Amino acid sequence: MRYKKIDSVDVGYFMKDHLNFKKITLSAGLASCLLAPHSVLAADDSATASANVIAPIQITKTADLVFGDFAPGVGGTVTVSTSGARTATGPILSASGASSSAAQFDVVGEANATYSISYSGDTALTNTTGGGGETMLLTRHSDLTGAGAIAGEVTSGTLGITGTQSIYLGGTLAVSGTQVPGSYQGTVTVTVEYN
Repeated sequence: MRYKKIDSVDVGYFMKDHLNFKKITLSAGLASCLLAPHSVLAADDSATASANVIAPIQITKTADLVFGDFAPGVGGTVTVSTSGARTATGPILSASGASSSAAQFDVVGEANATYSISYSGDTALTNTTGGGGETMLLTRHSDLTGAGAIAGEVTSGTLGITGTQSIYLGGTLAVSGTQVPGSYQGTVTVTVEYN
């Protein structure tokens, strides 16, 4: 009896160890199965994130568009070219008073950058001294050289190696033969934006 008791204890001990061994082996096997697909199938690489901050584009008016003094005559037009030269058909130009000039806008920004140009503001000059609000229709024209353009508007430009360029703005006024005397004024806005 005693021997059997010892045998059963020995057998029971052996079986317990055997079962623990199977559990450990099974756990290790599952862990290696779960890790194996990741190490075999996964891959990675890197990309560089970069940015380049450039100088903001700026525009500064350095001269106004001035038509100078003139009498209406029989009516017609007064034109100031992008070089500032003044001509008339109908009105009588006066040499006294303010001399004519084209408006000039200096653009500064990133060297060699291209940009767009747009225009807004008044399409007529209004009498600010007569109180009647009389007007003269204004037609704008512009270029990038101040070479004397009297028609057309430039809509794009390229900043040079120094990051600068100028826009020259002239215009033509439609003058009535009965145009009321006074100081006529208006505002033209030039907007520039990088392409």
